[in-house]
Order: sequence, then C-alpha cells, then structure tokens
Amino acid sequence: MFLGIDIGTSSVKVVLVDEDERIVASASEPLALSRPRPGFSEQDPENWWRAVLAAVDAVRAGAPQATGAVRGIGLSGQMHGAVLLDAAHAVLRPCILWNDGRAVAECAELEAAWPDLRRITGNPAMPGFTAPKLAWVRRHEPEIFARTALVLLPKAYVRLRLTGEAVEEMSDGAGTLWLDPARREWSEAALAATGLTRGHMPRLVEGNAPAGRLRPELAARWGMAAAPVVAGGAGDNAAGAVGLGAVEPGSAFLSLGTSGVLWATTERFAPNPAAAVHAFCHALPERWHQMGVILSAASCLAWWAGVAGQPEAKLLAALGDRPAAPSPVLFLPYLSGERTPHNDAALRGVFAGLAHETDREVMTQAVLEGVGFAFRDCLDALAAAGTRITAADVIGGGSRSGYWVTVLAAILGLPLHRLADGEAGAALGAARLGRMAVTGETPEAVCRPPRRLETVEPDAALAAAYAERHARYRALYPAVTAGLA
Repeated sequence: MFLGIDIGTSSVKVVLVDEDERIVASASEPLALSRPRPGFSEQDPENWWRAVLAAVDAVRAGAPQATGAVRGIGLSGQMHGAVLLDAAHAVLRPCILWNDGRAVAECAELEAAWPDLRRITGNPAMPGFTAPKLAWVRRHEPEIFARTALVLLPKAYVRLRLTGEAVEEMSDGAGTLWLDPARREWSEAALAATGLTRGHMPRLVEGNAPAGRLRPELAARWGMAAAPVVAGGAGDNAAGAVGLGAVEPGSAFLSLGTSGVLWATTERFAPNPAAAVHAFCHALPERWHQMGVILSAASCLAWWAGVAGQPEAKLLAALGDRPAAPSPVLFLPYLSGERTPHNDAALRGVFAGLAHETDREVMTQAVLEGVGFAFRDCLDALAAAGTRITAADVIGGGSRSGYWVTVLAAILGLPLHRLADGEAGAALGAARLGRMAVTGETPEAVCRPPRRLETVEPDAALAAAYAERHARYRALYPAVTAGLA
C-alpha cells in the first residue's frame, strides 16, 4: 500500500493506493487562505498540518487494515510558498503563497543585482516565486529575516513534521529561483542575491528517492506495522504529471484548477524567460518540463459564482452541452495578476462588451472563454520556445465540465482527453513517487496513463470564431495596462 498526500491551496487531499494502483480510500480536508492586504495571499502552515492529520485519520478510519500496510508515502504540494523557520524549527510568520503579488519591486531589484538570474534559473523573477518573497521579508520584516534559519516550501514543511527531515526535491526547488535546474543543485549566487546561503536550504533529492521515514508516533497513530519511507515527492504540477504518466518528452496536459497550467515534458532544460514560460526540473531524474501558467483558472468561475449568487454547477448547467458561438462579451481573467506571457502582478480582470441585453449566461460563457484565451496565450508562448503540443490530457476540478473542455479544445485547436481520474492526479502522482522510493521501480514501469473517458476534438467552426475573438482579447491587454498605469 502507498499513500499520496497533496497539500493544495484550497484543500489537503489524501489517497491510499494498492499495488494494482486502485484507490482504496481517499479523504479531503478544506483549507482557507488569508488576504490581509490587496495583493497579499497567506496561509498558516499549522493548518496544513491539522488537515493532513485529519485526512489521514479519515483514510485510516475507512480502511484501517490497508492503512496499516502502507510502505511508502509521497508528498505533493502547492509551489513557491515561503515557510520561514527559526533555529528551533518554529514558524516565524504565515506562509506567503504562490499567488501573492507583493514582491514586484523586489523582482526588478533581483534581476538588476544579479544579471545572470535568467540564464542560470531559466526563468524571469516573478512575485509568485520564493526568492522575491524573501527579498520582501528582508526589507519589510528585517527582524523576522534575521531569525530565519531555514526556508521550506509547503510540502517540505509537512515532510519536516512527518519525518523530522528538512528535504526538498528538484521540481519544487526549481520554482524558488534558487535552483540551477540544468545542474539540479542550489545556486550559491542565487541565494546570495537574497542574503541567504546553502545553510538556509534543505538538502535536495530526486522526487522518487527516499527522503526519510515517518515518525514512530505517527506510524503508531495510523496503525502502520512499520514506519513507511517518505519520498522526495513533487510540486503539484510535476506530481500531476507523474499521476498522468506524463514522464516522456512530448507528453502534455492542461490543469484546470485554482490556477491553470499548460505542461509539456522535455528531454532537456529549455527555458524561454522572455515569454514568462516556466522551465523547471521534473520530479524524476534527467527529465525537465516547460509550463505556461495562469494565476486564475477555475477560481475565476468560483469568483463569478459568488458574484452571481449561484452555485457553479447551476451556472454551467444553464449553458447547455456546447456553445453555438463565442460570447459577445470578453473576459480577461487576471484576478490575481498574470504570469505567462505577461509576468504582471498588477494586472486585473475585465469584462468588455457589456450591453443591455447581456445576461448571466452570456457572462458565465465569457468567463470560461477568457480562461481559455489565457491558455491560448500559454500555448503560443510554448510554441515560441520550440515546444509543439499536438494533444493534451485535462485534469483539475474544471475538467468535470464537458462544456468547458469543448470550449478549450476549440480555442486551443487541440484534441483534449478527459480522464477517469482527472482530479486525483497530484495525490496519485505522490503515491507513485512513494512507491518508487520503496521498490526502486522505474518511472516507465509505474507511471502509466489513466483511462481516458473521451477525446474532445476541436470544432472547426468554433475554432475559427475563437481565433478572431482571441485576437480581440489580446488587443484588450494594452488598454488594460494603460488604464492601470
């Protein structure tokens, strides 16, 4: 038996998987985030830990014998968050999350102070990355920065509580701007640019390598016969790739979660920082990947549901099975700023083209299409980096909507595969990494793709109409930035 634990932004998910990769039990615990100021986004790491304990407790209650037979545990987690600990491993402040935009000025200063940043890290400095957050803390909270002895990402903090070991792996490490992804090592120059040293960092392992054992008291709590091995794990997107079997160059998927990701596995480190394409290590040895990232994806629909005062399911049901034509309204989904291709934390969302006849359904459709157009920007940015995607799997909560997947297929001009387990990807990937850490099996043997429910082909007429609408969508960006100046 193998356990996968995914520390997300909105929830902690746990899956218990047997040797035949059947999900024996699962549980989820919700998480809340705090926005103490506009553009700020934080969570208390203690809440992750409480949620992990509750979720694994629930799995054990539902499958006590199977939980007792767990041999390996894998971790997945939201990326980029900055957990600051003192010398006694006490948390010094709330974690600054991936979708926090406070460190804009620090990004510019980092690039100016270290001209090799993009060449070494393969990415531009973005407020969501971890290094600019530490630069912000250094300036605005100097007493906390001075007490900081260890900087961990969210899943590494949970690992510390599970095992007592401070360990990180390559895929999450690459999202800090402190890793040299080509060499798969911490960059001393990158650390020095934010006033840190290797001594502030956890040790590095590959995602499918052992990274400690579960504490005996926790093994006893969950009735485990022996303390399981805890694997290096993966950042949430890399864990999703492992769960989807996207481990060979050319594999691609689209994640329609709180944020949005268009992923492509690559055989080498292939950066394109000018278009804000993320070039990171994969969680598996000698593999890398590129990502186009949008900061607000399914969260746009959640926001609109709150504004409209209707459940998301009801809003989607009112649209029918598929669109007849694009919405006459355009929506720019920049509720938290944007990464690919604009790298602009100050961007904000817009509805354009409203009229007296505009109703709730028209605006709901516009929200779905706006997210799709943002993914089209990502596809174009990856193409400019030399990566051609010909088809992709779709995962995340938004993948449940056949209407939305139909819209995405037409906008992207790609066949999109809906999956039987499209929402369990990251937790399942974590469980697979836990398995490989125990058994030593190869990624090719373990990371098989899930069953596909259907393939949604792009509708030719809709694709042509959406191409014209995407051009209008792109033309709105300069007007929006001028209005925010």
